[in-house]
Amino acid sequence: MTAPVPTLNDAPSGVRAHITLYGRRNAGKSSLINALAGQEVALVSPVAGTTTDPVAKAMELLPYGPVVLTDTPGLDDDDASLGAGRVRRALSALARTDLALLVTTPAWGIGEPEKHLLAEAKTRRIPIAIAVNRADEAPPTPDQLAAAAGWGPVHTVSALAGTGIEALKTALARQLADAAPADPPLLRDLLRPDDTVVLVTPIDASAPKGRLILPQQQAIRDILDADAHCVVAKETGLAAALSRLKDPPRLVVTDSQAFKRVAEIVPDTVPLTSFSILFARHKGDLDALAAGARAIKNLRDGDKILIAEGCTHHRQDDDIGTVKIPRLLQQKTVKHFNFVHTAGQGWPADLAPYSLIVHCGACMLTRREMLTRISAAQSAQIPIVNYGVLIAHLHGILPRALAALSAL
Repeated sequence: MTAPVPTLNDAPSGVRAHITLYGRRNAGKSSLINALAGQEVALVSPVAGTTTDPVAKAMELLPYGPVVLTDTPGLDDDDASLGAGRVRRALSALARTDLALLVTTPAWGIGEPEKHLLAEAKTRRIPIAIAVNRADEAPPTPDQLAAAAGWGPVHTVSALAGTGIEALKTALARQLADAAPADPPLLRDLLRPDDTVVLVTPIDASAPKGRLILPQQQAIRDILDADAHCVVAKETGLAAALSRLKDPPRLVVTDSQAFKRVAEIVPDTVPLTSFSILFARHKGDLDALAAGARAIKNLRDGDKILIAEGCTHHRQDDDIGTVKIPRLLQQKTVKHFNFVHTAGQGWPADLAPYSLIVHCGACMLTRREMLTRISAAQSAQIPIVNYGVLIAHLHGILPRALAALSAL
């Protein structure tokens, strides 16, 4: 089945709530995700272990809104060569999970595989719901329901017969609304009605043809939600755009790669920051990332640095993650480093070898996933910084960029 091509009306994965289905092989997870989505998303087979990698489906869960449903490999996968790895991949999805939906059956109830998953979700403070599937074949006993209810709300369903599905969807939407905190605003909390914000958006080889990148799109929407006004300019036209404004803008937000040039153009009296710094507080922990930037002075020749991106994309010759960031770091520190690159879900389990983690703005990650990565770095005592914070620091602009947020 070919996945639908996203449109400009689609909510990106990073702003959707993530519901992850867990359970043993043949618990009916794939059938249930198909029933919830109303279409064939996951392959259904009587053969145990058909789902070998997480499978995600974006959909609208009314009345809550946009969500991502993710099917995962069986928690009891005992394949001699691949089973343990599949279970690890299933559990790794908890990092981006806003609601864990455990799928079990009356025959299994809450056994050891289920308890292990539930305990891990509880430790991470992830809300839990339990779907007892195949309830039409053999209804669960009162004792089974009571044991499951000790972990979270319990719903009896039959994915194949379609019974209980609508009630489950309604309950999941309600549970998400009650449990999932809204992400902090991107910048609308910094604005008043009728303020003007200037967005500096370079159009270079890495700019997607015919559209703006996601952080720029989201910033425009946030500005409009604040009943403020938006002026968009390339860095080459910024001076002219500022000169045409009757009053100074409330804020100038630039792409990090143009930070140095923009800082030279924008008067010191006008607050200036970057999309990446706004995302540092929107998706992560700005204080922790700023502290990571200040730790750069402690790096030594030969240190290993992890550069992590939340998505995969076609890399240009002068790609920011693989070319510009390494070059800038080595030029400014006058040191040589060993760089390791990861993308998408390729986050290392062991961070000990690294002296610094440089992360993208995380526009394609959920806030929970980015905070999980920051927490993992802090637990390993490895400083972590994102692209924009690092670039501002290395150009000596970070104090001004951070002051812009506190001054508004």
